[in-house]
Amino acid sequence: MRENEAGQGRLIRPIAHIKSQFPTKFGIPRQSGLVEELEAQVIFEPEFRNEQALRGIEEFSHLWLIWDFSQNGRQTWSPTVRPPRLGGNTRKGVFATRSPFRPNSLGLSLVRLKGVHRHPSLGWVLEVAGADLMDGTPIYDVKPYLPHIEAPAQARGGFAEEKAAYRLEVVFEDLLQEKLPEHCRAALCKLLAQDPRPAYQEDPSRVYGFEFDGFEIRFQVAEGRLTVRDVLPLCEKNSADL
Repeated sequence: MRENEAGQGRLIRPIAHIKSQFPTKFGIPRQSGLVEELEAQVIFEPEFRNEQALRGIEEFSHLWLIWDFSQNGRQTWSPTVRPPRLGGNTRKGVFATRSPFRPNSLGLSLVRLKGVHRHPSLGWVLEVAGADLMDGTPIYDVKPYLPHIEAPAQARGGFAEEKAAYRLEVVFEDLLQEKLPEHCRAALCKLLAQDPRPAYQEDPSRVYGFEFDGFEIRFQVAEGRLTVRDVLPLCEKNSADL
């Protein structure tokens, strides 16, 4: 493919991928930063495992990740979408939302940089917190967040602020929380409080399930309360499915 002087036709390629606690899409926070306790790693592709490319990155507390909605199967786009936090029934313009169903399937996430370390086989790895990406998601770029420029005091959040304080009460049946490693309990509780269900589903008898950090979490929601009904290690679940 030839490029003209304006750069049209230029191809972009992943520079890295994310290693996260979410093997599937269901259950992932709707925005980055909502669950600060979530941990992930940015693992660079072999071509970009260059220490010089990261020189100075530890001076920043937060990073922007530009990534691909790689599991978005739609090949078309719509000028309007239905944001989940508005109940799934109100339409807004696609460019006024963070919907994954866009003309170009690019995502943007703000994460906290916890550290940088050298892995013996993966090279330099970024440890980040608050990511909203599925495991294996391709990352196209990493950029530092600049608070003096990108956090204007008079910024408005539009319709997204209407449900910003929405939370569910989370309870675990029969000491199920004890089945989870202690390091992931706080993250899961905050994640569940955000209400991971599709916005248009309100059936209190329905049992939902999603995979998180090696477990399947099964829950129900009724009258503002989310009750965890089971915590099943994936190795046990997979054996039972055979």
